[in-house]
Amino acid sequence: MESPAVTFTLAYVVFAVCFVFPPDEVRSAGLTVQSLLAAWLGSEDAAFVQYHLRRSTGTLLAHSLLPLGYYLGMCFAAPEKHLWFFYLAPKGWKTFFFFAVLLPAVTSALAYYWSRKGWNNHPLARTLAVHALPQSGWRAVASSINLEFRRIDKFATGAPGARVIVTDTWVIKVTTYCLHVAQQQDIHLMVTDSTQHELSPDSNMPVQFLTIRVASINPYVKAFDIRLNSTEYGELREKLRAPISNAANVVIHQSLSDLFLETFISVVEINQTYSVPSNQELEPCIGCMQTNANIKLIKNCQEPNEGECQQCYCRPMWCLTCMGKWFASRQDQQHPETWLSSQVPCPTCRAKFCILDVCIIR
Repeated sequence: MESPAVTFTLAYVVFAVCFVFPPDEVRSAGLTVQSLLAAWLGSEDAAFVQYHLRRSTGTLLAHSLLPLGYYLGMCFAAPEKHLWFFYLAPKGWKTFFFFAVLLPAVTSALAYYWSRKGWNNHPLARTLAVHALPQSGWRAVASSINLEFRRIDKFATGAPGARVIVTDTWVIKVTTYCLHVAQQQDIHLMVTDSTQHELSPDSNMPVQFLTIRVASINPYVKAFDIRLNSTEYGELREKLRAPISNAANVVIHQSLSDLFLETFISVVEINQTYSVPSNQELEPCIGCMQTNANIKLIKNCQEPNEGECQQCYCRPMWCLTCMGKWFASRQDQQHPETWLSSQVPCPTCRAKFCILDVCIIR
C-alpha cells in the first residue's frame, strides 16, 4: 500500500474511533450522531424514551456506513487500484466492498422493522414492556420515565455514551446502542470493583471510579453495571431506595481530600527520606495522637535560598496522614488542579513547604 493510501487509512481510523467514541473536543465541534441528526431526534427532555429509540437506531445506521466511507475514500487515495470500477478491483477489495454495502443495507432493513407500528418492534420497547402492568404496554412505562426524567431532582452522571440516570422509580444506563432499565423497588446493588487513577485528565487530580452491579429480582431484566466517580457516590445513595452492599470491600473516597490524601502519600513515599538522630525519641503525632510522628520537613525542592519554600527547623511532630490532611485543608477547593504544586505553611512554625519537602523518617 503506497504512502497516500497509508496516510488516508491512518487518518480514517482516527476519524472512525472519534466518531464512534467521541471525545469532548469532537462533541463540542458537533461531530456526533446526536448533533448531526438533531432535527430528527427531537428533544431528550421532552420525550426521553422516544429520543433514545431514534438515537440508538440512527447511531447504528451511521456507524454501519463507516466501512463504505473508507472504500470510497480509498478510491481517491489509491487510484491505481481501480476501485471505482468494481470489475477491475482486486478480489480482496471486491469482498470488502460487498460487506461495506451489505452492512448498511442490513441495518437499514433492521431500522425499518424497528420503526414499524410506532416502534413496537424496537429492542427498547421490548425492554420497557417487561416492566409494564398486565393491562398496559411499554408506552405507559415510557410515559413514566419521560415524566420523571424532566424533574430537576434526578441523578445523572457520565459521558453521553455511558450515562447513568436515577429517578424516583427508575435506574437507567444509556449506552451507544441501547438502554438498560431497572425499577428501583426490584433491584439489588453491589459495589464489585474500584479503579484508582493518580490523575484525572479533566482536573489533574486523583480520581476513583466505582463499578456497581445492578441486579433485578425480575427474571426478564438483565443485570448491568454502572460506573461513576466515587465523589458522586453519596449523591447516588441519596436517590436510591435500595442499599448498596460492598462485596469487594472497597474503600470509597467520597471527597477530593480523601482522593488527594492517597496521592500525597504515594508522592511522599518516593521523596528523599530522613534519618533521625540516635539520641532523639519520636513522640506521638500531635494531630491524631494515635501513631508516632514519622515525617520531617526538609527543603529539597530547590536550593536553600531559592523559591518560596523555606527551611523548617521543627522536630518531627506529625504523622504522614495528618500532614496530608493539613496540606489538603489549606488548598483552594475551587482549583484542585493546583494542589500538588502548591505551598502551605508548616502547622507549627509557619515556614512554607511543598510536597517535595515532606520526608519520611526511616
